[in-house]
Amino acid sequence: QVQLLESGGGSVPPGGSLTISCRASGFPSSDYCMAWFRQSKGKQREGVAASRTGTIYADSVKGRFTISRASAENTITRRMSGLKPEDTAIYSCAAGVSKCALDERTYTDWGQGAQVTVSS
Repeated sequence: QVQLLESGGGSVPPGGSLTISCRASGFPSSDYCMAWFRQSKGKQREGVAASRTGTIYADSVKGRFTISRASAENTITRRMSGLKPEDTAIYSCAAGVSKCALDERTYTDWGQGAQVTVSS
């Protein structure tokens, strides 16, 4: 059974940094694309970054968010810096075997989500 478990998140002031990790179990993560999505109140879920052999980022986070994968631990970590109030959202990790893209329809397994709040 595939499981994705996020850790991290929290509240930071604008310009601050935060790290969230997602640990996968139940499948060989190297065969999967793993991605991060976020959903703000009243908005549709949007893709933030996706990674298999390389990484793609949404334009809104390029240069501020960095994804790293530790295959030995089946963990993907997202480091966020230069956070803005508009980054406030619930961030979820996702995994899937098909095309690695920022499209939620390509992912079959999801974590429970972690709240990130950027506020002064």
